[in-house]
Amino acid sequence: MTAAAHARADSHDLIRVVGARENNLRDVTVELPKRRLTVFTGVSGSGKSSLVFATIAAESQRLINETYPAFLQGFMPSRARPDVDVLEGLTTAIIVDQERMGTNPRSTLGTATDVNALLRILFSRLGTPHIGSPQAFSFNTATASGKGAVTVEKADGKSVQRKSFTVTGGMCVRCEGRGTVSGFDLDALVDRDKTIDEGAVTIPGYTMDGWYGRIFRATGLFPTDAPIRDFTPEQLHALLHSEPTKVKVEGINLTFTGLIPSIQKSFLSKDVEGMQPHVRAFVERAVTFTPCPDCGGTRLNDLARSPKVAGLSIADVCAMQVSDVAAWVRELRAAPSSRTVAPLLDGLQDTLDAFTRIGLGYLSLDRSSGTLSGGEAQRVKLIRHLGSALTDVTYVFDEPTVGLHPHDIGRMNELLLQLRDKGNTVLVVEHKPEVIAVADHVVDLGPRAGSAGGQVVFEGTVEQLRASDTLTGRHLDDRATLKTTTRTPTGVVEIRGASAHNLQGVDVDVPLGVLCVVTGVAGSGKSSLVHGALSPREGVVTVDQAAIRGSRRSNPATYTGLLEPVRKAFAKANGVKPALFSPNSEGACPACSGAGVIFTDLPTSGTVSTPCEACEGRRFQASVLELTLGGAREDGGRDIGEVLSMPVTDALSFFSAGASRVPAAAAVLERLVDVGLGYLTLGQPLTTLSGGERQRLKLAVHMGEKGSTYVLDEPTTGLHLADVAQLLALLDRLVDSGRSVVVIEHHQAVMAHADWVIDLGPGAGHDGGRVVFEGTPADLVAARSTLTGRHLADYVGA
Repeated sequence: MTAAAHARADSHDLIRVVGARENNLRDVTVELPKRRLTVFTGVSGSGKSSLVFATIAAESQRLINETYPAFLQGFMPSRARPDVDVLEGLTTAIIVDQERMGTNPRSTLGTATDVNALLRILFSRLGTPHIGSPQAFSFNTATASGKGAVTVEKADGKSVQRKSFTVTGGMCVRCEGRGTVSGFDLDALVDRDKTIDEGAVTIPGYTMDGWYGRIFRATGLFPTDAPIRDFTPEQLHALLHSEPTKVKVEGINLTFTGLIPSIQKSFLSKDVEGMQPHVRAFVERAVTFTPCPDCGGTRLNDLARSPKVAGLSIADVCAMQVSDVAAWVRELRAAPSSRTVAPLLDGLQDTLDAFTRIGLGYLSLDRSSGTLSGGEAQRVKLIRHLGSALTDVTYVFDEPTVGLHPHDIGRMNELLLQLRDKGNTVLVVEHKPEVIAVADHVVDLGPRAGSAGGQVVFEGTVEQLRASDTLTGRHLDDRATLKTTTRTPTGVVEIRGASAHNLQGVDVDVPLGVLCVVTGVAGSGKSSLVHGALSPREGVVTVDQAAIRGSRRSNPATYTGLLEPVRKAFAKANGVKPALFSPNSEGACPACSGAGVIFTDLPTSGTVSTPCEACEGRRFQASVLELTLGGAREDGGRDIGEVLSMPVTDALSFFSAGASRVPAAAAVLERLVDVGLGYLTLGQPLTTLSGGERQRLKLAVHMGEKGSTYVLDEPTTGLHLADVAQLLALLDRLVDSGRSVVVIEHHQAVMAHADWVIDLGPGAGHDGGRVVFEGTPADLVAARSTLTGRHLADYVGA
């Protein structure tokens, strides 16, 4: 190869984006260096995720999908090409986001990271007594056996041979590898005083005017016109426990299954954490989960639990916290009997040590993956890639420091740099100054959020960012100051003997009438204390980290409940039904069914969306858009389409005075402005909102609930440095209005602003679970007796 050819081959060291217009991006053009760590920053909603995830990562994954045969592409999620003119220099993108890790009830931390697979091999080699291959230790494999006659045809004729097989699996027969068994509350399934025709079945989705009602009437196993309380034992058993039975309804062959087997198959096949809110509420009300009495919650049968290695069964090892398992493996590696599996133990040790380095050493391997927080799930995914043999790929991270104590952020930075040093391109969306400081390249988007953002306002090094006049540059070195005076509590909530999870009989008084921050390293017991002992009490409103779910039809107006009073006001002003003013009901454009766009799904290419020509993207019928609120158009009246296109601030003015005054709508809009979402348009799809915007949208909804105490779980998640000050002002207003506010938080600015701090620790898992400090932030800094105290002292420059 010539020198010129070498130069051309080595010149592809940039990812080039030209004219990106996804969501609120405004013809963004940017060049990103490969094999470097690039951090994207900017206020929440400025377009960071639109550029990194919806443009760069999405196009990379779309191009990879197109390399598969057309047959396979038909089974894969279809992706449209991002709205961008040019994308050059892309490499394979691996997204490490905060999405939950799945809802399979058999998925655990060990199975998700392949640690269980290594342990199964280890126990199959060294376990005594020896019981079989690695699958004998798998709770996803059931024991099966069979025998019979096999006819073999050969040139000299047929012969009959007796054959048998046995598969030895580790699954517990009773709980089928779930670790829990379920019981059912009959009164939560049916209303005993009603007949089936009257709607006695109260399970979500079971309506008697649909197919379920027809199937029930066609079975003949029980009467549908008699109250449930009058059923004979045989009829009640048929309703509740029938195995699948064929029935003919209006000439169509259908299947009837008893209520309980149906629930087990449809609802309980998923993890409770991943269910839709109304289904989850039903399951929590109707179903009780208790540890399986046969396996003790280990998911494994007696045979799989019998072999021991160094005195422990595989169930014992999986129940230990990861840092203890790492120590156990270290001892095992030193034993002469383990030389035959030395490479296996080396790989296991590296993975377990990565857990500890990344701040997850407090978790146990049998922890259900569906119960991990978004930050924990993201760090678990990162562990998968640390040992990967892949190089020259693009890793995309979404706020990898979520849920991390300042003590752990340095270790996270080391892991990001480790990925870069293997020859990979690392793109990180992040707000924390500690992460921005280690970047090779910074891209700052803004200048503001929503329609006032979507532009690249800075590109360069961290030092150049500090010297720039962008919002991020001005706030990069911001440091909060300790309060000179703190509020006096009006009372306390006494918590005594709290012992949930790793809490060690905690006794603590949570002050009322003040801003109280509960802090400590990840896994120290903060959430166990607050959510376990405080949130269930009467008058407590809890805003947790659970993601808000919504389809492309959901928007701030529907999610907050704002649309309901607005529809009623439009209906009253025009003398028509409220249903006409919903794009999901009678007023929807018939051409696009109220979506505003036409979606065309092509088997071999992405879903193509085009604006609806009938309604021009306004989602409503033309006759509905002629109806206005607030008088005629020339007098300032607006139709429903124009209202949904308004930013929150403009809508607040519109609904606060004059003929268009709607107090219920104005109250919702005031809360949206309070949380800093005044720039959002009311009809903007939830799917286009950033993580920080969704968090604040949920906070605005909960602020409307009546309660004397607010519990907020890491409200700074997704917030820019400039937005944190606005959040602190909001918390102050809540306290000054007579509420008590308890915040679980790692952000030092929130700690410094608190009236009272409760610090848990000193470590994570069984090394935590104790209150190591109670007092004012000034006392915490002066004492410097805890990790939090030392980091807060460094932050405020004390």
